[in-house]
Amino acid sequence: MANSEQLKNDMQEKQKILLIRMLKAGDVACIGVPALRFFKQKFPNAEVHFLTYGEGADIIKLAEADTKLISLPAEQWPNELLPAMEAFLGLAEQVVGEGYEQIINLDTAFMPCFLARFLKDAGENLSGNLLNISIGQLIEQFQQQTLEPEYVSHISQYMDSTFFSMPRWQSNWWESAYLPDNGYPEFYLHNCCSFSGIEMDWKIAISPDGGLQDASQGKKIIALCLKNADDGFAYPHAQALQQELEKQGYYVWSDLKQKQKQNLSISNLLAKLKASDLVVCKAGDSQWYAAAVERPTMIITATAEPLTLMPDYATDPTLVCPIHAPSALLAASGPSFNKKCLCDKAEDLAESIDSILSQSASASNE
Repeated sequence: MANSEQLKNDMQEKQKILLIRMLKAGDVACIGVPALRFFKQKFPNAEVHFLTYGEGADIIKLAEADTKLISLPAEQWPNELLPAMEAFLGLAEQVVGEGYEQIINLDTAFMPCFLARFLKDAGENLSGNLLNISIGQLIEQFQQQTLEPEYVSHISQYMDSTFFSMPRWQSNWWESAYLPDNGYPEFYLHNCCSFSGIEMDWKIAISPDGGLQDASQGKKIIALCLKNADDGFAYPHAQALQQELEKQGYYVWSDLKQKQKQNLSISNLLAKLKASDLVVCKAGDSQWYAAAVERPTMIITATAEPLTLMPDYATDPTLVCPIHAPSALLAASGPSFNKKCLCDKAEDLAESIDSILSQSASASNE
C-alpha cells in the first residue's frame, strides 16, 4: 500500500492549477513570478499554468519558460464594458475547457474579477479576488442601465475575496510597524493573500546587452527609464538630466527616445537594464524590471510613497506638479495656486546620481 506521502504526490501529479494575474507586465514580474514559483514549489508534481495579459506573457516566458500560458493579447481587452465582457467570457470558456482543480485569481482589476466570478458561478474551484455580485446581477443592472460607473471603477465597491486578509490591502499598511523588505509585492502576497513562507524570487536570468556595453567604452552606464510611470507622466526634464550626467562622464540611455512604434521588446529592455550600473525611474514597471535583473534603482519619487516601493535609492516626495501632472492627478489633489514646476531639478538629480555611483565605486574598491 502506498504511503500517505506517495498518495499526496499522486494527487498533485494529476492536479492542474491556474494562477491569474493580468495587470501590467511590471506587476506580473514583481507579483506574478514570485507567486508562480511559490505554487510550483508547494505543488512540485502538479501542472501550474498562468493566465496573463499582453507583455505579461513575455515576462512569464523569460522567468519560467516551461509554464503553460493562457494569454489575452492587448488588442483583445477593449475599454468598453460590453465588448470586454464578451472577450472575457470567451476566455472563461477556454479556462473551463482545461479542467483545473484549482484556480487562484491574484488580480484586483475589474475584468479579471469579472472572469473569476463567472468561473466561481460556473462551479469552478476558485479562490482569490472576484466580483461581489453574480454575473447575472451584473448583466441585469447593465441592461436596465442601473449599473453605477463607480461600481466598475472603484475597487472598494466591486471586489470581494476569499483571502481572509485581503481587507488589509486598502489600509495604510506602510504606516504600520511591519515594513516588508520588498515593499508592496511582498506585502500583497504575504499579508493579503496569506502566502506564508513565500520567497520573493522575481529574478529573470538574462545576459547584458553587449552592444550597450561596447558603446559605453568603459564608462558607467545609467538607464533613464521614465516612460511608464504609474502617475501617468514621465519626468519632464529628462533631456536636461541626461546632459548633466553626460557632462559628468557617464554613458546614458533613455527609453524616452524610443518612438512609440519602436518600443523595445521586454527581452531587449531587460538586457539593456542588466548592462546598466544604475536605473533611474519613477514608480512603475521599470523599477520591477530592474529588480528582476538585479540592478540598483533610484526612484524619482514625485507623489508616490517610497515605503511602498523600497527601492535602493529614492528622492524626497514632492507635491503634485501643476505644470506637468495630468489633469486627473491635478483634480484629485485639489486646487493649486502654485504655477511653478514642482518636479525635481535636473541638476539636483544629477548630483545625487553622481554621489550614488561614486560611493558605489569607492565601496567596490575597498
